[in-house]
Amino acid sequence: MTTFIHPTAVIDAGAEIGEGSKIWHFCHVMSGARLGRNVVLGQNCFVASGVSIGDGCRIQNNVSLYSGVTLEENVFCGPSAVFTNVSTPRAAVNRHNGFERTLVRRGASLGANCTIVCGSTIGDYALVGAGAVVCQDVPAHRLAVGVPTRPAGWVCRCGEVLPLPTQPEARATAGCRRCGETYWFSPATGLNPRQP
Repeated sequence: MTTFIHPTAVIDAGAEIGEGSKIWHFCHVMSGARLGRNVVLGQNCFVASGVSIGDGCRIQNNVSLYSGVTLEENVFCGPSAVFTNVSTPRAAVNRHNGFERTLVRRGASLGANCTIVCGSTIGDYALVGAGAVVCQDVPAHRLAVGVPTRPAGWVCRCGEVLPLPTQPEARATAGCRRCGETYWFSPATGLNPRQP
């Protein structure tokens, strides 16, 4: 497995780049950043010190990951997705000791041009729509769209939107049309790929 770093990319001393990763044109990875195995950074990406990117993540063009951001394994960030790390920024006020944490859990996908406001957690296999603005946590397997985001359904691990009502009042089951996986839903616990 070969790691590829384009000649125009800047990788600072002390950055960790996992085996099999590909870093394309005009990227900058700062010292103290950690990229897992088989990560792909599209062109013009920035990864700040302290950022952790898990194995198998795909970061499309023009995404900046600032200190405080953690991506677990197999996260997809669409082109020009935006992360913040300070809720109340001021040019004249140093907030370097107060960066807020943003966590994107395994398998989640973030659509093109979405904005993830710091302090949010995006759950396992959640899907954030293109152009959406996330200002609060998104549960696992939730489809979240709009400005600010609102729930718009549930999503299978394979990315297919599941045939469940947006706000079912009682326990329900759904089978994925694409991969056949079965999910159980209850208002108390949300979506679960294993029977509760």
